[in-house]
Amino acid sequence: MANEKLRRQIVFEAARMMYERQESEYYRAKMKAARKIARGWVKTSDLPSNAEIRDEIQRFAHLYEGESRHNNLQEMRIEALRIMRLLKHCRPRLIGSTLTGHIRKGSDVDIHVFASTTEAVTMTLDQEGFTYDVEHKRVRKHGEERIFTHIHVIDRFPIELTMYEPDKLSYTFKSSITGKAIERATIPELEQLLEREYPGMCLDEALAQAENKIDRFQVFRSLLLPLESVKQSRKYHPEGDVLYHSLQVYELACDELPYDEEFLLAALLHDVGKGIDSGDHVNAGLEALMGFITERTAWLIAHHMEAHTIHDGTIGARARRRLQQHEDFEFLVLLGECDRGGRVPGMEVDDVDDVLDYIRSLASMYG
Repeated sequence: MANEKLRRQIVFEAARMMYERQESEYYRAKMKAARKIARGWVKTSDLPSNAEIRDEIQRFAHLYEGESRHNNLQEMRIEALRIMRLLKHCRPRLIGSTLTGHIRKGSDVDIHVFASTTEAVTMTLDQEGFTYDVEHKRVRKHGEERIFTHIHVIDRFPIELTMYEPDKLSYTFKSSITGKAIERATIPELEQLLEREYPGMCLDEALAQAENKIDRFQVFRSLLLPLESVKQSRKYHPEGDVLYHSLQVYELACDELPYDEEFLLAALLHDVGKGIDSGDHVNAGLEALMGFITERTAWLIAHHMEAHTIHDGTIGARARRRLQQHEDFEFLVLLGECDRGGRVPGMEVDDVDDVLDYIRSLASMYG
C-alpha cells in the first residue's frame, strides 16, 4: 500500500472516529485507525498530523451539518461572551474551536479562568442560576503529575471552564495540533471578533436574546426534581415516588430504544404533570412541556394512559382503531410496557442529571 494512500485512509478513519465521538484524543484516534487499516505496525512517518485530522473533521462537519454549523458557531461565540462578562473578575480567555471556528456537533465552549479558589467562579454561577459540575482531573505528563479543575456548565451549549492560578495568566499554552502557542481571546478581543465576523449584528441585542433563551433541559429538570416528593398509591406503585418511577420507565425505554430521543423523553416526562395537578396529570404535563418537546413526544405522553387500556383490553373498539391508525401506535404500546415495568422497589436507576446529560448528547449528535 502506497504511503500516501495509507496516510489518507488513516486521516479519514481517525477523523470519522473523532467526529462520531468514539475517540476524543488525536493520538489514540490515529493509532486505532492505523491498526485497523494497516492490520499491523505503521511507521511514525506514515501517521498523519493532528492538523490533517482536524481538517478532515471539519470536512465531515461541513458535509453533515451544513448551514446549521455556522449558525451554531455564532450562537456559541455569543454565549461565550455572555459567560466571560459574568466572570470578568477571573480574567477569562476563550480558547479552542469556538474561537478558531473548528466546531462540530457536540463541541464545547472552552474558557480558561484565573482564580485562586473554585468558589470565586462557582459563586457567580450560583448567583446566575447555572447548573454545573466540578471535576478534579489528575493528569500525568512528562513524569509530572498535576490536578486540573474543570467546571462543566450545563447550558444550551456545553461550557467547560478550566481553572488556573492567577500567576498563570501570562503562561504560554501550546496546541496539541500545531505545537505553537494556542489562540486565546480576552473579552475585548472576542467582541472585536464578533463585530468583524458578523457585521450588522447588534452585540447588546444578541446578548440579551441569548440570556432570554430557555434551555429545554433545564425546564425538564425543574419539572422532574419536585416529583421526588410526590408519593403514589402503594397498590399500583410499590416502587415509591413519581421521580423514582419515571427514572425506572426511562431505564427500560433506554434498553429498548437507546438512540430514540423523542421516545426516551416521553418515557422520562410522561408523569411530570403529577407534580402540578394530580387530578389531570396528562394535560397539566403537556401544558408545562408545550414548546419544549416535539409533536411525537407530546402524542406519546398524551395517550400513555390509553396504552394501559389497550393492554388490559378495556379500550373501546373505536378508540383502539383510532390509535392504531397513528404511525407511532407500536411505540405507544412499548411505552405502556415500560410504564408498567417501572414499578420495582429497589431497582437501580441513574440520577436525573446523568439521564438528561445522555439525552442532551443524543440531541447534539442527531439533532
